[in-house]
Amino acid sequence: MTLGKVSLLVAGFIAAVALGVAIGPSLTHRDVSVTAPAAEISQPAAAPATAPRAAAPRAKTTKSAARAVAISTSTPALQTRLKPVLNSGASMTIAAEGFRDAEQFATVAHAARNTKVPFLLLKHRVLNEGQTLSAAIRSSRPDVDAASEAKRARNQARSDIAAISS
Repeated sequence: MTLGKVSLLVAGFIAAVALGVAIGPSLTHRDVSVTAPAAEISQPAAAPATAPRAAAPRAKTTKSAARAVAISTSTPALQTRLKPVLNSGASMTIAAEGFRDAEQFATVAHAARNTKVPFLLLKHRVLNEGQTLSAAIRSSRPDVDAASEAKRARNQARSDIAAISS
């Protein structure tokens, strides 16, 4: 009886290893952008605390928001305009991934350049941690006036969007 249990246990272990080898590569090498749209990836990142802050500026800038939706983050004109803002050699496709619109992408890119905070760090804090841009700047560079830097970056982004859409 003991020999039968041991043989079943070994057979089960071998089957589990074989199953792991068979499906492992498909689990570890999958592309997130193919399996889920970018909107689904960025939605859980928004924290409830940031919703009231984001609603007020949108109500004031309806035309700007409409233009931002019309321009995709993958638009060649936008990528050409933002390429000098990001570090040299940066992949624009990877940099733009996860942002809800072109204005948000351009705003974070300009804020990163203006404050000398790494773009990927600001992107992570805004998209994944759900921080506002000014909070992300403040946590990275406490010596900088984060609110004015966020406003400056937003104005630069809107200028970029306006130049592209006209």
